[in-house]
Amino acid sequence: MKRLSSGMAATLLGVDRVTFILKLSEYGVPLIDLSEEELLSDVENA
Repeated sequence: MKRLSSGMAATLLGVDRVTFILKLSEYGVPLIDLSEEELLSDVENA
């Protein structure tokens, strides 16, 4: 499955990126879909 950036998804919907991200929250869609362990690992390795 291919992925879209939040900016590209926003463009496809005709809204700006910030509005798109806020709408994700309204619909309960997580912007970051990682477990706490995965996120901490990514931060440690950054």
